[in-house]
Formats: sequence, C-alpha cells, structure tokens
Amino acid sequence: MRIDPQFRFAIYAVFTVLFITGAAWLVADQMKESDEVWQVAAANLLMVHGGAAMVALMLLGALVPVHLRRAWRARKNRTTGIVMATLNLILIVTAFGLYYVGSEEMRPWMSRIHYGLGLALPVLLLVHVVLGRRTAGDTADNSVGRPVRTET
Repeated sequence: MRIDPQFRFAIYAVFTVLFITGAAWLVADQMKESDEVWQVAAANLLMVHGGAAMVALMLLGALVPVHLRRAWRARKNRTTGIVMATLNLILIVTAFGLYYVGSEEMRPWMSRIHYGLGLALPVLLLVHVVLGRRTAGDTADNSVGRPVRTET
C-alpha cells in the first residue's frame, strides 16, 4: 500500500524535522546550564518541535483512511504497521503528558519514554517501509489513490 509520493514526502519531511529538533533539544537541554545560548536554542527547538508535531498529527490522521485501513484489509505489513501505530500513539500520549500533566513524579518517566521512542522512530519507520516494499510484490503499482492497471 504505497502512499502518494507528495504525501509520503510530507510525512518524511515532518518526521525528519521532529527527529532533528528532538535530538538537538536533548543536547541543548543538557548544555543550557553552561551558556544562555543553549537556553535560547532549547526553547526555540522545542517550539519548532511542537509545531511540527501538530502537522504530524494531521498527517497521521490522514494516514488512517488512505493507508492503515487499506493495508489492514489487504493483510499487508500488519506487524510493523501495528508497531508504528502504537509507537506514534505512545509518542502522542507522552507529548500530551509532558505539556499538560503537572506531576513531577510522572514527568521524568514520560520524558524518557518520549525521547527513547522518538529516537527509535526513524529505524522502525525504515523497517516498516522496507518490509512493506518487500512484501508488496506484484502490487507495487497500487499506490494510494491510483487504481491498479490490469491487462485485458
């Protein structure tokens, strides 16, 4: 169940921004005690990360009808698809918790889960894509939104 190239590019671009800003924020957050530049960088990185997350939520929502449901019905790449959907759900829940939950006891746990899974996401996405393309076989022309051409 290949995704339309423009939509796929948007997904890859947004998740790249999320990964880069999240990883850079981890560095800036560790360094912010040493220099005010790091404090400003951490704040700006977090702002861009949050904005990209809002776009990612829209794209993930759009994936449900055009990719997840179709792939599920076609019984394609279910295992890594479930892993990807679950991982993104946990990232959404932990991001919500980091922003809105005031519990100082839960915050370190949510933070570790969030950045641990966020750092793992590119590898898991790559595995999902590679396995999906490998199992696509003769349905490789079945891009989302495009009918499969058959010879008559």
